[in-house]
Amino acid sequence: MVAVQMSGGLGNQMFQYALYLKLKSLGKEVKMDDFTCYGPGERKKMLDIFGVSYDRMTQEEYIRMTDSDLRLSHRIRRKLTGRKNLSYREKWFNFDPEILVREPALFEGYFQTEKYFADIKEQVREAFVFRNLELSENMKEWERRITSGTAISVHIRRGDYLLPKNSYLFEGICDDAYYEKAIAFMKEKYPDAVFFFFSNDPAWVKEHYQDETYFVVEGNDEDAGYVDMYLMSQCRHHILANSSFSWWGA
Repeated sequence: MVAVQMSGGLGNQMFQYALYLKLKSLGKEVKMDDFTCYGPGERKKMLDIFGVSYDRMTQEEYIRMTDSDLRLSHRIRRKLTGRKNLSYREKWFNFDPEILVREPALFEGYFQTEKYFADIKEQVREAFVFRNLELSENMKEWERRITSGTAISVHIRRGDYLLPKNSYLFEGICDDAYYEKAIAFMKEKYPDAVFFFFSNDPAWVKEHYQDETYFVVEGNDEDAGYVDMYLMSQCRHHILANSSFSWWGA
């Protein structure tokens, strides 16, 4: 058996589920560990918006695979012979071919490359259809505006990306110069373009990006972030942040 640990937000979970589908396509017995990284009810239901299902790893299976049984006999055995932990963490943000062949294993990571599932990409696309989506009247109006013209999504992620410990995720990559150059390129290529900004800091975006063709989509908190992803997916072209969320939206 192999298992994929679910962690992070919606974009991360989508990559993890795509890997789950890939491993299933190889004929493996595959399960998802959807409880280790979350508290009760916390984030694990994000994939419900797509109506997907998966085989769940049990706590007993997790204990066996990580050799973490707390009974005295197991603790003594670990002291004498060492721990036989089958967890395997992918190499950082690179395609790791070991993921597709190692067995048994509990895979930890984000798996943020389509190289894992390129040969089943249509199955992945079919999985990530917004089957359980309900839009408010406000969001339906955004949808109408987006689908009625040459809409370009612009994803600007700030918030946690600006914390000192995460500065490597943002600093010098998706900075103001990047967005200005990307917007200028889109305006030249699509003169009738309308830009729809998606961000976890809409007030900052409104202050820094002002134009009659710029619109900041507001009204969805983190728990309803899937609505932003859906609206992004309805745009014809995309300016991405270095974020799994906007990658999937595009």
